[in-house]
Amino acid sequence: MRRNRVYISKNAFPELIGYLKDKGCELCFTEHLTNVSPAVSDHTDLIYVRLDEDTVFEGDRGKLSKGYPGEVIYNACSTGKYFIHNLKYTDEALLRASNELGLIPVNVRQGYARCSIIPVDRDSIITYDRGVAEACIKAGIDVLLVSPGYVSLEDYDTGFIGGTAGRIGQEIVFNGDLSGHPDYEMIVAFIREKGLEPVFFTGHPLTDIGSVV
Repeated sequence: MRRNRVYISKNAFPELIGYLKDKGCELCFTEHLTNVSPAVSDHTDLIYVRLDEDTVFEGDRGKLSKGYPGEVIYNACSTGKYFIHNLKYTDEALLRASNELGLIPVNVRQGYARCSIIPVDRDSIITYDRGVAEACIKAGIDVLLVSPGYVSLEDYDTGFIGGTAGRIGQEIVFNGDLSGHPDYEMIVAFIREKGLEPVFFTGHPLTDIGSVV
């Protein structure tokens, strides 16, 4: 298994939580964040960043503030090789930590980078954001660009696909039913091309919970 400790929202569907427990994962439920927008107050990716297999960065809750860009200072995406974020807003401590690990910085306009990206492996991602895709392709990353939308998030018209998922061992696990996404077959094929397997749960809409970290 890639790692045993998983950071996740308590609002993840019970099937996902049960699946991770059955795999022997130690689940760390994100403490409620009081100084961000209510709809994302339990979102893991606003405070935790998995920089590589062995390193999870925990941000300072006191530095967060409601709305953009106050909510995005830790919402970076790391593939374990590349560090993708709007570097204008990245918290200095997080940026130092990524530099110490030798991660290659990729600057994008999207501050909600982790929400927008599923890191698949060290060299590949899935995103709906065309600007993110263009910057990452230029940096040498293999990108699957998918349709925006088709993700639930309370109080918003749509959530972000990156916020529905995360890599656990040799699997990309999703919170809800991936098969309802119009690019389902492309997503499954892309993940399997990387030697990984998608895992999702029918009976629930694909829902943004702030990533599986």
